[in-house]
Amino acid sequence: MQSKFSYWERNSFFNTIDLIIIGSGIVGLNTAIHYKKNNPKHKVLILERGILPNGASTKNAGFACFGSPSELLDDLSTNSENEVFSLVEKRWKGLQELRKLIGDENLDFQNNSGLELFTPSYTQIYETCLEKLDYLNKNLTSIVGRNTYSTVSNSYGFNNIIGIIKNQYEGQIDTGKMMSSLTFLAQSLGIQIINNLNVTAIHDNEKNVEVITEETGILSSRKVVVATNGFAKELLKLDVEPARAQVLITKPLNNLPFKGTFHYNKGYYYFRNIHNRVLFGGGRNLDFKAENTTSLENTPLIINELSRILKEVILPNTKYEIDYTWAGIMGVGNTKQNIVKQYSNNIICAVRMGGMGVAIGSLIGKEAAELLN
Repeated sequence: MQSKFSYWERNSFFNTIDLIIIGSGIVGLNTAIHYKKNNPKHKVLILERGILPNGASTKNAGFACFGSPSELLDDLSTNSENEVFSLVEKRWKGLQELRKLIGDENLDFQNNSGLELFTPSYTQIYETCLEKLDYLNKNLTSIVGRNTYSTVSNSYGFNNIIGIIKNQYEGQIDTGKMMSSLTFLAQSLGIQIINNLNVTAIHDNEKNVEVITEETGILSSRKVVVATNGFAKELLKLDVEPARAQVLITKPLNNLPFKGTFHYNKGYYYFRNIHNRVLFGGGRNLDFKAENTTSLENTPLIINELSRILKEVILPNTKYEIDYTWAGIMGVGNTKQNIVKQYSNNIICAVRMGGMGVAIGSLIGKEAAELLN
């Protein structure tokens, strides 16, 4: 029988596997790391369909955030106080878990605050946020600290802004450094990561799980964790849908007058200064249906709107050039609550980050690992 793999390859990589994790993003790596630390002799294999993680883990904006005022108030209109603030607490604890795991230097973590902008078309939302600031601060005190939100003046050169609300506890990271550090840590523990393997199906046979890929055929493992977020529905029946996010970045600019992570329109738009470039993303709300896809193509409607806001609001008096654009895939559902559960006897799912993977991914990975033990 002709084999694609040698004896050495089959024996070293594909035999006697204790745990297969599908997806090498934030959640998948954290699950592997926490599991391996508790089970150092177990063989852990991570399978990834892309050259790099194919979802949002290496394509996000690098926001270490947990919720702008308008986003939280919008969530409170459809969810209970306990649900909303419990989720904020998970995001906050997830950020602390991430910082503790690999260190602020390896994240390039900077506490430059998060700021939400309001234009005249969102006057009513701004006024509502002002009315509710004390209420939000009171509920967040026991979670993150006192006086989370406050108003600040527009000293950033933005145009057509009627107000800015600052979150003093939010920060930013370098997404590339984060993922490189997590990958290095995983590999240093003896976790194997194989890229460019597309998992097409998984079958729980009670005693073990068969993982089928186009490249290897059937792989057998005692346990499997599905950590593919927006792609999870391709393998399991779950309430999680892909949500594409569009991002653009400018060429380097001299003397950018702002630092921090900036939110606009209930968090649907977001931008920051990274290496003297403006990274600007969002606009999914312009066409939810079209952005409910795993395709990584750009959408002209959204890129054009990002370009308009960049020119008219963010850099109104600055000459700039857009260097390039990209897209990433998040996982969303009918609720922002994450799905971390025993899917079957030997399969765990850890998905639906709701666009907050940086904040919550480390905690979700840890919870998934705990379900395996």
